[in-house]
Amino acid sequence: MIKQRVSLITIGAFNLPQLRSFYKGLGWEETEFSSDNYAVFKTAGTLLSIFPIEELAKDAGVPLQNNTETFRGVTLAINVDKPEEVDATIEEIRSAGGKILREPSDAFWGGRTAYFADPENNLWEVAWNPSSVFDERGAMINF
Repeated sequence: MIKQRVSLITIGAFNLPQLRSFYKGLGWEETEFSSDNYAVFKTAGTLLSIFPIEELAKDAGVPLQNNTETFRGVTLAINVDKPEEVDATIEEIRSAGGKILREPSDAFWGGRTAYFADPENNLWEVAWNPSSVFDERGAMINF
């Protein structure tokens, strides 16, 4: 049986310095694991890594799709504690240079949500879910 665990999420970066700068502009701090060749940020429950996409494709043994305009079929999420935090978070992301794809709005399922893209079009959702439960570190344990 494989443990149900997501320990690390890696985003393949076409321009590592630009992407690193964007996430640092959100106020996120790099860990001591970062180097000139990649960045690692500690989040509430998972490490987020940014690694050159050419090296990531080589490591995985797959051909590189050299296109930052294509939706990659994956979204990441920042879940917040209160509905008004969705709006405030989106404003901070806008100020840091994020591209807002969908402005904050009430969701059909009873929460509040918005979407943005980082400089390489990696999609993020900012959401408040009224039934979400977080542990003491802020990691989501139920939604």
